Amino acid sequence: MTDSAERLPGTVGRNAPARAAIAPTTRSEEAKPMSVVTPFPKPASRIQDDPASFRHAFRHLAGGVSVITTGHGDERTGLTATSVASLSAEPPTVMFGLNLSSSSFPILERSRGFGVNFLNATQKPVADRFAGRKGEKGAARYADAEWISGMTGAPLLIGALAALDCEVEEIIERHSHAIVIGRVRDIRLGVNDAALVYWRGDYERLGWMSEEVTTALGLRAF
Repeated sequence: MTDSAERLPGTVGRNAPARAAIAPTTRSEEAKPMSVVTPFPKPASRIQDDPASFRHAFRHLAGGVSVITTGHGDERTGLTATSVASLSAEPPTVMFGLNLSSSSFPILERSRGFGVNFLNATQKPVADRFAGRKGEKGAARYADAEWISGMTGAPLLIGALAALDCEVEEIIERHSHAIVIGRVRDIRLGVNDAALVYWRGDYERLGWMSEEVTTALGLRAF
């Protein structure tokens, strides 16, 4: 081994002790925080196909509340959904999940048209009816609200934040549900009100109603 290989920084000569020099700590290094990563605790055991934990996890995911409407006349029906998502803007396309055992599924398959109605914070009763909270079924879910027919014939809610009139493009069945993909044929925009959201098993309000904004701006003027 050569002399240069034996020497370490801070040594003098061949027989000097192999001692590394310790550089003084600068002020900037003293102030540098330690990086700490706290991992999630590991599960006690690996569990597969745990529906209860899966549902519990998704209770923490806040989602906008919509009612899906489909059918005509006395055959009208629908459901409350938080799984609505934008699939594409070009062309405008949406998707949502629908339980294959839902009474709305065969009617949606036959009619090939549906409405997606985004609810505002005052429309919780509409969400409850379309969820069948008091046993409402079919056309009874349309009570105590105003509706118009869209281009596809689907009922659209007057007063919704927005209503999308959609034509079924594809239905993909997976496990207990179907993924419904719809091409948006018409869009009706409502007032810029507070939204109704669903979080941890209950409805919540997000934002301000337009009347509240007007009142607040009026008070600010004085």
